[in-house]
Amino acid sequence: MSSLPLSSPVQNPALGIGLMLFSILLFTGMDATAKSLLAHYPAPQVVWVRFLGQFLVMLVILNRRVPFYLRTAHPGLHVLRGAFQLGAIGFFFLSLLHIGLAEATAISDVSPVLISLGAAVFLGEKLGPRRIAGILVALVGAMIVIRPGAGTLSAWATLPLLGAICYTGSALLTRALGLRESVWTALIWGGAAGTALSSLALPWFWTPIAAEHLWQFLLIGALGTLAQLCLIRAFTLAEASLVAPFSYAGIVLASGWGIVLYDEWPDRWTVVGALVIVGAGLYVWHRETRAARR
Repeated sequence: MSSLPLSSPVQNPALGIGLMLFSILLFTGMDATAKSLLAHYPAPQVVWVRFLGQFLVMLVILNRRVPFYLRTAHPGLHVLRGAFQLGAIGFFFLSLLHIGLAEATAISDVSPVLISLGAAVFLGEKLGPRRIAGILVALVGAMIVIRPGAGTLSAWATLPLLGAICYTGSALLTRALGLRESVWTALIWGGAAGTALSSLALPWFWTPIAAEHLWQFLLIGALGTLAQLCLIRAFTLAEASLVAPFSYAGIVLASGWGIVLYDEWPDRWTVVGALVIVGAGLYVWHRETRAARR
């Protein structure tokens, strides 16, 4: 990643943060839908449908322009990004078989710290005091939710942690590639790579899809595609270390989906941690937008 020269596109931190928040809303909605399907279908099949949906949606949207947007100077990086996406989604979906939606989301939300550090190492982005403070405070909030030593971090907790590492790789590549290639190129390559790689597991995990579940599979594909579009634009419009902390909002949103769909109510410590995370995110957003106006 460090060997790719960065261009200087027009940046819009406020819009980038807004798109990041909207993408997290869509991603948590996708995760909530997947949790329902995982009770009936193996995780590799659900993951495959998510990427296949993205690929098919891109074929329909781009139509005759597909060959144009498939042209890229970095095919290897696109495939690697697709592999990272596959790992992030696959590990997270597997964790939902064993731990709650809000808990898995909280554990996976160590990724903003990894992204900010990785952006400084690989992309040359600066880590100012406001960003560092926001990241650390948000991480404290995440630890309040997780409560290490309180029985939350079991062997299954390693799955969302591995997913967070994969998500970090995907986010850094999204930022690097988004500065020099079209968002549509990233989307169609991501869908194609994820579909191809996840298809390798289908012969061992395929279960016939019941008619009453078809709409949920379609919803996963649609939500995942739109979320990816917003995420790529977010990392293109703002630095990775700035927008990454706002993915902590996923804890709050996942808790909401858990309450509405599965009657999974967060305890008081989850609520306290979520408030800390939201406060840290709003602080960083306020300071950065003020600095941009100046």
